[in-house]
Amino acid sequence: MHSILLVDDEPEILAAWRLILESEGYEVNCAANGAEAVARLSSVVPDLIITDWMMPKMDGAELCRRLRAMPELADVPILVHTAVPPLDNSKKNWDVCLRKPVGAQRFLATVAELCKEH
Repeated sequence: MHSILLVDDEPEILAAWRLILESEGYEVNCAANGAEAVARLSSVVPDLIITDWMMPKMDGAELCRRLRAMPELADVPILVHTAVPPLDNSKKNWDVCLRKPVGAQRFLATVAELCKEH
């Protein structure tokens, strides 16, 4: 079973995607922002991190930068799931970006592919 850290500041989105991912057999942990995600990652290294881009306290850009700078997390794939896609792809610290809203089938196919590669 693959483990996923799901990071989003909207509780409804966290709850919906958690339910969908768990029904597909994934183990899912959630965080409401990047700072909370970093704290959770001190004890567990997931197979995939899914993060929103626009969040309070620590946004997705900073979270991705920090993750890539941590040797134990640098190879964990990152899926950015956001309504406002990152503007600067030259400093891309993530693997895939899906723009909200995205259908469950495409979302789950992307998650499965990233977990398989990891």
